[in-house]
Amino acid sequence: MVDLRVNLAGVELKNPIIPASGTFGYGREFAELYDLNVLGSFSFKGTTGEARPGNPQPRIAETPGGMLNAVGLQNPGVDAVIAEEIPNMRKLFHGPLIANVGGFSLREYADNCRKLAECPEVGILEVNISCPNVHAGGKNFGCDPVAAAEVTAAVKEVTDKPVFMKLTPNVTDIAAIARACADAGADGICLINTLLGMRIDLKSRRPLLANRTGGLSGPAVFPVAVRMVWDVYEAVDIPIIGCGGVSSAEDAAELMLAGAAAVEVGAANRKDPYACKRIVENLPAVCQRLGVTHISELTGGAHK
Repeated sequence: MVDLRVNLAGVELKNPIIPASGTFGYGREFAELYDLNVLGSFSFKGTTGEARPGNPQPRIAETPGGMLNAVGLQNPGVDAVIAEEIPNMRKLFHGPLIANVGGFSLREYADNCRKLAECPEVGILEVNISCPNVHAGGKNFGCDPVAAAEVTAAVKEVTDKPVFMKLTPNVTDIAAIARACADAGADGICLINTLLGMRIDLKSRRPLLANRTGGLSGPAVFPVAVRMVWDVYEAVDIPIIGCGGVSSAEDAAELMLAGAAAVEVGAANRKDPYACKRIVENLPAVCQRLGVTHISELTGGAHK
């Protein structure tokens, strides 16, 4: 019998599989297909202070080995999420939720995290620092160690709940960003977010996405995710949620061997709505093949 439980900065999950923010909405559509309580948790749609309609259409484009998206943090705003979406999510899923939090200033990050942390249903705050800093010329918070540390410190001041900083891979030294977050008090790291990419339509000779560029996700980014999780595991001593191109139980195990304590599944949910359920069901057999009785034994195993 394989024990699939994992611990993320004091929050225990029944298994390490977590649908990633932006690919699972608020769980309603997937709950029509299977019982969400088979999951370790799920990271619900990224939440900002005010409602956002998202970017103009088209904002999704297919590409070999993955997809591009430029959805643009479409969400109803933090107050509406707390009033309407979180109570409904509690009906669908009984474990700790992960709140993915966006922001365009330090104050917005802090305010959003403070409000969401007051919800007993939320177990972990996943702070997406891939957002542009409107007070610094639009450069993403996550591209600069100083800015990443400032967001981390601002959020930690307003909550005692675990704070996991979600990092962008569009940087030269991911380990330096992770160390800055850890030094500023982060309880964990989540990586990777999407890689910046674009496609051009041959007929129109125009970008396929109205936003021109979008985030690449899917199997094509998996080797990048493995490398970056490895680098961050070597750099910090806090738990890592790994994500990026995971589509099988074997992928999840590989990312854990690189250093992840838990694994998020993103684009695979678009291709197969049962992806996370299937991965959870297949994990025990993978663990048995690898000779472990507790899945947490895999975390960082490739470093030993």
